[in-house]
Amino acid sequence: MIESVNNEKIKYYAKLNQKKYRDEAGLFIVEGEHLVEEAKKKGLIEVIYSLDKRDDAIQVSMAVMAKLSGLNTIPRVLAVVKMPENKEISGNILILDDIQDPGNLGTIIRSAVAFGVDTIVASKNTVDFYNLKTVRSSEGMLFNVNLLKRDLEDFILSIKKDYYIYNTNVVNGTNVDEVGIRRPYALIMGNEGAGVTDDIQKLANENIYIPMKKTCESLNVAMATSIILYEFSKRG
Repeated sequence: MIESVNNEKIKYYAKLNQKKYRDEAGLFIVEGEHLVEEAKKKGLIEVIYSLDKRDDAIQVSMAVMAKLSGLNTIPRVLAVVKMPENKEISGNILILDDIQDPGNLGTIIRSAVAFGVDTIVASKNTVDFYNLKTVRSSEGMLFNVNLLKRDLEDFILSIKKDYYIYNTNVVNGTNVDEVGIRRPYALIMGNEGAGVTDDIQKLANENIYIPMKKTCESLNVAMATSIILYEFSKRG
């Protein structure tokens, strides 16, 4: 049992709550039984720490668990996990232009997996895929989709010959209910406040929007992404 917060391994892993150290180590922390099990299914576990004695974990004190955890409520189990390896791009793609809220990103990841997206490509300024709140909001679905950070202009130009690219634009778009879905597709979703940047919008083949009552000016980006991906998935 590890009882000291000054244990060298514990001090090292506690740094993974900061993006800089996650990137350097290629590791991140998942908290709670469900996320630990999801990581275990993919064979990505580095080590499991638990408040309880169990065969697959190292038992630790409450103080040590608090040191490792980024949550207000200390979990009974957490794991240090390897970041999944990037895969070759295939299938449908979701492109994220500067999403800033980790909760939004986690929800978007869940919807992407649910509705048939194989790869998510985010701008370099998008919030970290492995931010604790993103990981928790994804409910473990980040282990089931290819996650990449890229310069979006260069990336979109590189796929244009193979993908039909949809952009979300309320002003100049076509009602999503009336859009013909061409596959494979790439869907661009924009920043919570600013939407998709002008330079990125210009690279799309077609603009689309979600029809709403005039009393509602806009939808949360995670909700909008979910609706569009659901509509796309309904049409095969």
